[in-house]
Amino acid sequence: MTAACRLYLITPPALTDLAGFGRQLAKALDGGDVAALQIRLKDAPDDVIAAAVEALAPIALAHDVAVILNDRPDLAARLPVDGVHVGQSDMALKDARKLMGQRMVGVTCHDSRHLAMEASEGGADYVAFGAFFPTTTKDAPTIAEPEILTIWQETMEIPCVAIGGITAANAAPLATAGADFLAVSAGVWAYPEGPDAAVAALNAAIAEGLSARSAATGE
Repeated sequence: MTAACRLYLITPPALTDLAGFGRQLAKALDGGDVAALQIRLKDAPDDVIAAAVEALAPIALAHDVAVILNDRPDLAARLPVDGVHVGQSDMALKDARKLMGQRMVGVTCHDSRHLAMEASEGGADYVAFGAFFPTTTKDAPTIAEPEILTIWQETMEIPCVAIGGITAANAAPLATAGADFLAVSAGVWAYPEGPDAAVAALNAAIAEGLSARSAATGE
């Protein structure tokens, strides 16, 4: 998961048709560059989450996409995933790290550089800031400003993920500001022209944003 700025897909909050979503995922990944897929099934039973990983991980693997499980380091440690993502109210980072070993651990840091610094010092592989825009996918307790991405990019080594209401229409400024990854859910799965077209449009927006970043920094 290293590049100037890449897509980080998040599943819808419920997958009632796992096989059907698998086809949608494959279509999305055929649309362009994607770094990671987070399987986020809040409050789902363990067997449902495990079944989702079993169905979706091979599709991601075939496209060289990392698989991240949301919230559940205890379960992620036993499943064939590349990492786990924890929120501030989930398992503590140090405990998640013990369970995951060398696999990735990402941490939600809302709009707080303080939380992000603590996560970085605690061994997180990436930090996530947001929400940057209104979102219907999950309750967003904070609104983050793009400036936090710029400051983080200029001062810290570990990558930052921007999350919250991101679509092809608003993604470019976040890439310009300094996001290493853009986490997108409904902006892909609810895209009118289909998930492959959404990924293509988001990659085009990222390229536009990176071009503006280079122009601004003189790189």
